[in-house]
Amino acid sequence: MSTVRELHRRGEFVVTAELNPPKSAAASVVRRRAGVLRGFVDAVNVTDNNRAIVSMAAIPAAVIVRGAGLEPIVQMTGRDRNRIALQSDLLGAAALGLDQFLFMTGDDPRRGNQPDAVHVKDLDGLALVRMAVAMRDEGRLLSGDEIKEPPRYAVGATASPFADPMEADVAKTVEKVRAGADFLQTQPVFDLATFGRWLAEVRRQAGRQAAIIAGVFVLRSAEQAERLAGIPGIAVPASVLERIRAARDQESEGVAIAVETARSLRALPGANGVHLYAIEWPEGVVRVVEGAGLLPRPTVKEAVR
Repeated sequence: MSTVRELHRRGEFVVTAELNPPKSAAASVVRRRAGVLRGFVDAVNVTDNNRAIVSMAAIPAAVIVRGAGLEPIVQMTGRDRNRIALQSDLLGAAALGLDQFLFMTGDDPRRGNQPDAVHVKDLDGLALVRMAVAMRDEGRLLSGDEIKEPPRYAVGATASPFADPMEADVAKTVEKVRAGADFLQTQPVFDLATFGRWLAEVRRQAGRQAAIIAGVFVLRSAEQAERLAGIPGIAVPASVLERIRAARDQESEGVAIAVETARSLRALPGANGVHLYAIEWPEGVVRVVEGAGLLPRPTVKEAVR
């Protein structure tokens, strides 16, 4: 049973977070990070070589996360694998009982620490959603071959409300919803007015309901905020940069900004949850969940795997 899909069906406000596997084979690191987050979030995104930097693979890390008592959402990017490998990995992950996936194009390898790596880019984010939905709902591979025992899972996709122009991302996001995405997770939100306009347009045009989970970044420093502001598709207002630069305790100020944002998003019609980004800092997620009054988390009866 997909936690995100079930909580959305029940009308609950969903709380998810990033969990970054280590750049090593240390399962203990995954367990520790999962242990910190357990009870504070409904599920965690297990990232797939985030920022095009090699780390422990998402599928085995997700199995470790689940063993630590936390529900994983497995990220799958089209950056590193062609459609044969992607479909194979998805079938294998579903056979292991993993039932929540987030599909995205993935960061360009030129932005990572191995810029000479081949950018496979066989399927983009929209094509990945269509692939996953066809495998689940039609029992077909992209080749047209039948899947005798189709996988069962929730299909997630990403959205960039602050892309320029906004209309382009609205159109792309609507396509993902119409293609069958069950939930969307967005890039970090700092500008609530712009996000509200994007959200209203997606809801108006999509024609079917999907859970929209808004990204909230937990900043630790002005330096991190400035780096974030330089990433395409992310908008950090000057007021936020000035506020964290002026703070005596920048880490606490970053938490306070995230708490305020999460509270505002909870009150925003059409927003179904928040996704907390705190890079390799699960304790920051805990501070925001507590500060925003998002406890206790609702329970979902565990499905038979």
